[in-house]
Amino acid sequence: MAEHYLIDEFHPRLEPVLRELYDNHKERAAKIDWSYHDFIPWEKGRSFKTEPWDISQRTLSDGLYTAVETALLTEVNLPWFTTHLAVTFKKSISVLTEFVHTWTAEEDQHSSLLETYLIITRNANPTELKQIRKFVVEQGYEPDLENALETMVYTAIQELATMVFYNNVAKIATDHDPDLAALLRRLSKDESLHFAFYRDACREYLGVDHNFIYYIEKVMTNFRMPGVQMPNFDERMSTASKEANYGPVAYFRQVYEYLINYWGVKDLQPSRPEAQEAKIRLLTHYDKMKRITERLAAKGSS
Repeated sequence: MAEHYLIDEFHPRLEPVLRELYDNHKERAAKIDWSYHDFIPWEKGRSFKTEPWDISQRTLSDGLYTAVETALLTEVNLPWFTTHLAVTFKKSISVLTEFVHTWTAEEDQHSSLLETYLIITRNANPTELKQIRKFVVEQGYEPDLENALETMVYTAIQELATMVFYNNVAKIATDHDPDLAALLRRLSKDESLHFAFYRDACREYLGVDHNFIYYIEKVMTNFRMPGVQMPNFDERMSTASKEANYGPVAYFRQVYEYLINYWGVKDLQPSRPEAQEAKIRLLTHYDKMKRITERLAAKGSS
């Protein structure tokens, strides 16, 4: 075991358990396989050569458009996500690498679906969208994660947050654009399966060694979505909070608190001093976030 690890990431009990999680994922995913062309209202398409784009053609509210464009600009970084995961898991348990391959294939449609929808429905200026997409991809994505253990925790949080984001935005979109709501819910189903794999993988690591809390604390108290490198990210998330049903309250209640409870953080009994201290820090951070969330909710924030 490497010196900087508090637990053994190659514990022999984990390989068959993670293999079972992966097999279950493939079985569930096969039942909901889909193609993005099924979710595009092609009948709304018109030639931009004969009818140039104009802002008056946009049918989505500014809040909904910002939320969807932000999701797109997160999804387009798939090549960078895949690179990080492939490198991180290369020397870890082999099934994690296999899952990354499957995950990439399933995620590959997401940006295509969102981008095509925004262009076909003329909600996006195709020229501006192409420019900002290129800019975001050129920035690259290199998460500040040191090992596979941290990466698993991060990905569990990220996938759950993305799933919640899509579902919450879909609720707002339902009355304004049923087609958009349907495709967002379709994307959330993929994210739910991806999230479940990493969530349960982390739980299995905790089952082997409670000292895994050290990595959970490190990631949960410093978590930020991978889209932070896109232009005006904070303003985008503020808009999503006010107008698209996803903000600090939703994140705490549907993501952060959910994982704290699912992983049974309060009942863990780590043996290493560093892990014991990490548990205390995490629960202290949890209590602070809960107080803030309650104040925001009282003011009507999402």
